[in-house]
Amino acid sequence: MRTTFAIALGGAVGTVARYGLGTWIQRATATFPLSTLVINVTGSFLLGFLMRWMLSTTASPDLRAALTIGFCGGYTTFSTFSYEAARLMESGSWARASTYIVASVGASLLATFAGFAAAVRTIARGS
Repeated sequence: MRTTFAIALGGAVGTVARYGLGTWIQRATATFPLSTLVINVTGSFLLGFLMRWMLSTTASPDLRAALTIGFCGGYTTFSTFSYEAARLMESGSWARASTYIVASVGASLLATFAGFAAAVRTIARGS
C-alpha cells in the first residue's frame, strides 16, 4: 500500500509538472507540438538518470517507484506524442509529422543515454 501511495503521489506531481511546462512552452509554438517533444526528451533524460543512479544507491524501493513509475510516468507524454503525430499526418503535414517523429524518438534516446552518463558521473563523485 505504501508503494502504491508513493507512485500516486509521484504521478500527481509529474502530471502537474507536465501541465505547467507544456502550457508555458506551447504558448510560443502553436503549429508544432514542441511542448510534448521537450517533455518527452527531458522525461527520457530524467528516467535514464534516475534508473542508473538509484539502482546504484540505497534508495528505497518506494522512492524509486515514486520517482520513476510515478513522476516520470505522469510527466512523459508518449500517448500524446502518438496522437499529435497522427493528427499531423491526417492533416497532410507529412514533413512536420516526420520531423516530429524523428526528433522525438532520436532526441529522447539521446537524452536517455545522457541521463545514464550523468548518473555515472554522479556515482563517481560519491553522491
